[in-house]
Amino acid sequence: MLGALGIGAVAAFALAPSAVSAQDRTLSIVAPWEIGSTDPSKAGFVFTRLEVAETLLDADDAGQPRPALAASWTVSEDRLSWRFRLRDGVRFHDGTPMTAEAAVASLRLALGKPGPLKQAPVAAIDADGGEIVIRLSEPFGPLPATLAHSSTQILAPASYAENGQATQVIGTGPYRIERLEPPQRLVAARFADYWGTKPAVERIGFLAAGRGETRALMAESGDADIVFTLDPASQKRLRGNRKLQVHAVPIPRTVTLKVNAGHPFLQDVRAREALSLTIDRAGIAAAILRTPDAAAGQLLPPSLPDWHVAGLPPLGRDVGRASALLAELGWTKGADGILERGGQPFRLTLRTFSDRPELPLIATAIQDQARAAGIDLRVAIGNSSDIPAGHRDGTLELALMARNFALIPDPLATLLEDFGAAGGDWGAMGWTEPRMEAVLAELRNTTDPARRSDLRRQAASLLQAGLPVIPVAWYQQTAAVSKRVEGFTIDPFERSYRLSRLRWAP
Repeated sequence: MLGALGIGAVAAFALAPSAVSAQDRTLSIVAPWEIGSTDPSKAGFVFTRLEVAETLLDADDAGQPRPALAASWTVSEDRLSWRFRLRDGVRFHDGTPMTAEAAVASLRLALGKPGPLKQAPVAAIDADGGEIVIRLSEPFGPLPATLAHSSTQILAPASYAENGQATQVIGTGPYRIERLEPPQRLVAARFADYWGTKPAVERIGFLAAGRGETRALMAESGDADIVFTLDPASQKRLRGNRKLQVHAVPIPRTVTLKVNAGHPFLQDVRAREALSLTIDRAGIAAAILRTPDAAAGQLLPPSLPDWHVAGLPPLGRDVGRASALLAELGWTKGADGILERGGQPFRLTLRTFSDRPELPLIATAIQDQARAAGIDLRVAIGNSSDIPAGHRDGTLELALMARNFALIPDPLATLLEDFGAAGGDWGAMGWTEPRMEAVLAELRNTTDPARRSDLRRQAASLLQAGLPVIPVAWYQQTAAVSKRVEGFTIDPFERSYRLSRLRWAP
């Protein structure tokens, strides 16, 4: 994390806006997320958001697939063979042509690494003239959305070492990397041979700053042109700054409490329900997030209308009911007010991280609220990587996180990853539900709209009943943007920062 750098960090790294002409000015972007790797499977999102690398397909604001490096695509009648025709004349940043063979090589590497493509039933990926042919062992509806995920970005052959790891990011996007200093810094310049519309902004500089206070100060001081992910207090202050515009857009991301349902204290659904009943979602949304409508009554937010079930009874707070459920499970309060059973206190560690500045505040609120029912939560603030690590080694008990259900534009692909038979790093842990597995399996294959709608309702209801993760709040993406910049919008699917659409104000 970037805690030590001051508000002049961007100016020192790139070019101070006042020191150069608009033509040569570097657009400075600050966000929480570090550049942890050059490999698409690990940190590809950084390079797609900065428009350095591109994928076969893109998604519009409704999540529908649209052409990117693939100009068009077709699917066979049995839905087992997909053909993607590549654009003509596309070049990588090293000047080499993007061929079907080069694209296939990138996709085959993605298939062998952790990521959504690995979850798809891919039997083969081959080149056929100027087309890519993907053959499946069974129908898989979310394939177009999966091919829009950052882990499937297409890189030049020179990007990869012999072991298949990407050691450079030589993409096809409107910006090419000039300077890369992981884990925090990157400078990119406009790519003269870009196949699409050329950006108006010549150069961009990216800085990863983990502390929300640092990011807000950079926006306030003018040392950054665009700052993403603002804490609620900073949002309010920055809205009063006449040199800035503050943007906030609901996105398909939910703040959730990930539960180790295999833990002896949490394996009974009544314990998970009790924990959920202690959470004051309305209070958290109003007091911490300052967005009363953000209280999450179910997992999938209204920004995903196909998945949000209007008639589903919302999750709420009822400490009395929570205490009754815990009593059914044999828990009784000790002299210190903490529940005990078999000589063990009901004590769990709640992990979270500060890259999203609201999470530690919400964790502290949940800690206080759970104690009203006798549950003792110890909040541990670390790195976001601690959560998947704890899932894999089995040490995680609870985690507060923010999960985007549309980083793959079709939420089904994320649900398959999170709530399939094996669970997922950011989804279920120690929870199995055969009915959920059957619903997701049918959703993978069916194309009937009415049946798909019914299956989505079933999935949402099963998640509400089983609570493998406990919804807390629906999310808004926020950004502070200098009025020197025009044309800014937020991508609701967080695929791109849309830098190529920007221009300098006159």
